[in-house]
Amino acid sequence: MPHKKKLVIVESPTKAKTIARFLDNNFTVMSSYGHIRDLPEKKLGVDVEDNFKPQYVIPEKAKKNVTDLKTTAAKAAAIYLATDEDREGEAIAWHLKTLIDSKLPYFRIAFHEITEKAVKQALENPREIDQDLVDAQQARRILDRLVGYKLSPFLWKKVAKGLSAGRVQSVAVRLVVEREREIKAFKSDEYWSVSAELAKKDTQETFMAKLHKIDNKVIDKLFIKNKEQAEKLVKDLQTGTYTIESLEKKETKKSPNAPFTTSTLQQEASRKYGFSAKETMTLAQQLYEGVDLGPQGHTGLITYMRTDAVNLSQDFLADAHAFIKQNYGTQYLPKTATVYKTKSKLAQEAHEAIRPAIVTIKPQDIKNFLAPKQLKLYDLIWKRAVACQMTPALFAHQTADIKNKQYILRATGSSIIFDGYLKIYPDYSEENNLPKLTEGDELEAKKILPEQHFTEPPARYNDASLVKKMEELGIGRPSTYAPTISTIITRGYVQREDKKFVPQEIAFLVTDLLVQHFPQITDYNFTAKMEDELDDIATGQLRWQPVLKQFYEPFAQNLKNKEKEIKKSDIVNEESDEKCEKCGAPMLIKIGRYGKFLACSAFPQCRFIKNIPKQQTAEQLAAEAEENKKLKAEGGDKCPQCGKELVIKQSRYGKFLACSGYPDCKFIQNNFSTGVCCPKCKHGKIMMRKTKSKRIFYGCSAYPNCDFALWNKPVPDPKSSEGAGMLCPKCQSLLVETAKEKIKCSDKECNYDHK
Repeated sequence: MPHKKKLVIVESPTKAKTIARFLDNNFTVMSSYGHIRDLPEKKLGVDVEDNFKPQYVIPEKAKKNVTDLKTTAAKAAAIYLATDEDREGEAIAWHLKTLIDSKLPYFRIAFHEITEKAVKQALENPREIDQDLVDAQQARRILDRLVGYKLSPFLWKKVAKGLSAGRVQSVAVRLVVEREREIKAFKSDEYWSVSAELAKKDTQETFMAKLHKIDNKVIDKLFIKNKEQAEKLVKDLQTGTYTIESLEKKETKKSPNAPFTTSTLQQEASRKYGFSAKETMTLAQQLYEGVDLGPQGHTGLITYMRTDAVNLSQDFLADAHAFIKQNYGTQYLPKTATVYKTKSKLAQEAHEAIRPAIVTIKPQDIKNFLAPKQLKLYDLIWKRAVACQMTPALFAHQTADIKNKQYILRATGSSIIFDGYLKIYPDYSEENNLPKLTEGDELEAKKILPEQHFTEPPARYNDASLVKKMEELGIGRPSTYAPTISTIITRGYVQREDKKFVPQEIAFLVTDLLVQHFPQITDYNFTAKMEDELDDIATGQLRWQPVLKQFYEPFAQNLKNKEKEIKKSDIVNEESDEKCEKCGAPMLIKIGRYGKFLACSAFPQCRFIKNIPKQQTAEQLAAEAEENKKLKAEGGDKCPQCGKELVIKQSRYGKFLACSGYPDCKFIQNNFSTGVCCPKCKHGKIMMRKTKSKRIFYGCSAYPNCDFALWNKPVPDPKSSEGAGMLCPKCQSLLVETAKEKIKCSDKECNYDHK
């Protein structure tokens, strides 16, 4: 009789591969590939009349895997559910147990890091599935489904097809919209500052001092309002004697920041490397699940990355202190381990901060095994976690007040006495140090410098600041920040421009509609309160059905009332002064998913539509004309299908060329040039295109006459003035960029990699 093995089920194949390294032949490790059951895609899937009972289905893509899991489970000696240690992971474990429905013994195991020690400890200490965590996940999923599937169709009817609403996403859109309105309403004020370049008379060492007081009263930033005031002060400061009236010296300490949580990691990765929240979490997931380190095999490099806790395990503290002592010396080691406490009362879903799983795996030692962005993120996490257990940095600060008549100018400087944790995590910019000064010293004024300033509006949100704001307001949790941001971009409410979030016209309209008619959905306090209640469900303090009922019943009644009360014509139809270019009927201003546009009032007899011209400056008009000229030069003037003129149009993704014969001819060229000439037909340009499934590829602009295409972006030859691409030295095929920022040959039969 064959020996029965124990079955361990995790979410991802990479995690399975990493865990399999630590287990002997008595175990089989399989992956569920994420959720194996979910609410149906095309219907509500929640029976609101039967206590919000969910109607779970197996997604089509998961059916084969479920069959394989059931087959293997039927032959196993025992089943270990090793999904992630949070609500989502607990729910996956519960779905697995429910669906496989084996009579074999089930064990729930969880670990915060994928190391041999952690995995084996978990196997020795199994537990039951935490139904409270499962219920919290179910409540969130059902709550979001009720809002999305009920409110989105309302927006389709009253505003435009394709719109969506969500419990957290709509609040995030509101934040971006309100910030944009603050920026537009902001009125800039002019102000001036006056500084002096001063020098010691004996050494002629110079330093800068800024006007600080007049008649012993500290002046504020806006005190000097115009050039005339500034010039008057400059003239007065050009005379008189400058003397050091007082000198203050002090030492200060700067302590390291706490190790990363999900939120702070996303913020720092955005600030330092420009990573989006989604990109940061994708990279962190890869580091957590394991990376192939050559002889070491698949190794999990960091602890679980969805957490709002800042504490560290005793094992890590001991290992980190030993590492610091050995590599940097005892002077960098505090007498006792530094313990951090979370500022959030909601830190429940994980037991530790994000840290390296094994502190002795230094970033520089594994750089050849990681993609460049993986290395950057691991380096950031490793340094922050080690630095948080090092001694504070020590600074010498010096403040000098210099008197001239009724004026006091102030000069400040600082220098590092001892670098402490800054040795590995330099998050401080040192100021210029002042020369050696003594009270009573007379100084010489080299220059008096007036400088004009203007008050600035609040900055647009970026990934870091939006995540920070959402966390401050209690909106969402570690697992929701990145998907929420991705959703509001994908849905067309927000565009990322220069790494800042710019709300689109539709975002203003939908936000105003929801704020006016569905205030709870976009209310910051209500959304935060709902998150608190989900946390209370997770800890067993509340039951999930009453929480849903309390929200849903008034929401559903209000939705029913608004269906009757609000007419689409009240929201989206405005008259315009323009006439239809085809039939002469008046044009109406309407709104679609991507903003306002002009449409013929004779619809459906006449279907003519066109974009509304933007209000632009002369510089913007010139730049747009240049962009249009370039687009036409790359794409041509005539439609390759019917020969009619190509016209420039705009979509949410940018400008594109379309046939003027639409709708009889539906040719569009929604692509962008790579600047590389087609090597097949020699006269077309290789353009970025999208398949029907939205996958990006690169094809010749002369299609359908030329069918040359690549899956990866070709690399332009910087030495060519004619748009040639770089060629493989082995086979002369085009070189292309890969997802890991490497360059390789486009020919699959050629294994050339460009170093």
